[in-house]
Amino acid sequence: MALDPVRRHGFDADESEDQDFKRLTSQEAQALREREPALSPWWVIGLQCVVGLVVALVAWGVSGKASVAWSAAYGALAVIIPAALFARGLMSQFSSLNAATAGFGFFVWESVKLAVSIAMIAAAPRLIENLSWLALLAGLVVTLKMYWLALLKRPKPKQI
Repeated sequence: MALDPVRRHGFDADESEDQDFKRLTSQEAQALREREPALSPWWVIGLQCVVGLVVALVAWGVSGKASVAWSAAYGALAVIIPAALFARGLMSQFSSLNAATAGFGFFVWESVKLAVSIAMIAAAPRLIENLSWLALLAGLVVTLKMYWLALLKRPKPKQI
């Protein structure tokens, strides 16, 4: 008699899933939310704004040219504005109706974010006089890196 391929290796997917998954009660879910506070997307966007301003000021201080500072600031804005649109879209009531809607909303707003970023970068030479591509990329890259810093510096879990 041939064994089922899943059982032959001593692993039953259904049993394993049932044993690993435990539905939380409302009290347990509330305690988990209190122990592990969520990172607000607006906190991350605020951090990006501060860093974008710092990059623009450093670019101005190093080069002495306002056009370089504007280029760096525009690079930061090419990250901040799409991120704010993304956060606003994900936090709308429509995006939180159910899991399928939330998943679809994530992909829609991520696509909007990418399209706006690309459009802003493409429009940069027409909007910024004497554009410095190096400064623009510096502002863009440094501002993008704030996602990682925000994850490292997020609110610490509360000890119970």
